[in-house]
Amino acid sequence: MDSLRKTSLVAGGFYVLTFISIPTVALYGPVRDADYIVGTTSETPVVVGGVLEVIVALACIGTAVALFPVVRRQGEARALGFVAARVLEAAGIFVGVASILTIVGLRRAGVGADALLTGQALVTLYDSMFLLSQSLIPAVNALLLGSLLYQSRLVPRLLPVLGLIGAPLLVASDVGVLFDLWDRLSPVTAVAALPIAVWEFSLGVYLIVKGFRPEQHPAG
Repeated sequence: MDSLRKTSLVAGGFYVLTFISIPTVALYGPVRDADYIVGTTSETPVVVGGVLEVIVALACIGTAVALFPVVRRQGEARALGFVAARVLEAAGIFVGVASILTIVGLRRAGVGADALLTGQALVTLYDSMFLLSQSLIPAVNALLLGSLLYQSRLVPRLLPVLGLIGAPLLVASDVGVLFDLWDRLSPVTAVAALPIAVWEFSLGVYLIVKGFRPEQHPAG
C-alpha cells in the first residue's frame, strides 16, 4: 500500500468518524429542560453526547492534518486555510462541550435553583458555538477543500461540486438563524445542511473505498 492510499484511508476514516455526533441532538435533550440542574433525570446521555463531540473535534483536526500534504500542491494558501478553519471548528466544538459539561458539573455540585438561569445561559452558549463551529465554518471548509479537490481532480468532480453548492446554502441558512427567521433545528436548516453533509460523508466513503486518483496527483 503506497503512502497516498494510506493517506486516503486515514482522511476518509476521519471524515466518516465526524458523523458519530448525530445522536447528540437527542442526547442533549434533557439538558435543555429549564429545571435540569435540579432534576433527577440521568446524566449519562448528556455525558455520552459530550464524549461523541470531543471525538468529532479530534477527527476534524485529523482530516486537515491528513489531507494537507496532498492538497497543498494545488494551493498552499488554501490548504493552510483549510487546516486553520478545521482547527477553529474543533476549538468551537470543545467550547460547546465545555458549556454542556459545566451544566452537568453544577448539577452534581447541588447548587440548586439559584443556578437555573446559569444553566440556560450555558445552553444558549452551546447553541451559539454550534452555529459558528459546526454550521458556518463547515461552509468555509467546503469552499477551501472543495476548490482544491475540484482543481486537482483527485476525486470525481461531482463530490467537491456538492460542497461548493452547499456552502452558500448553509451560510444563507445560518444568516436566517442569526436574524431569527427560523430555528436552528427547523426543517429549513436541515435541508440547507444536507448538501454539505452528503459532500463530507461521500468524500469520506470514497476515500476509504477508492482512494485518490493517482494519475491525477501531481508529482512532488
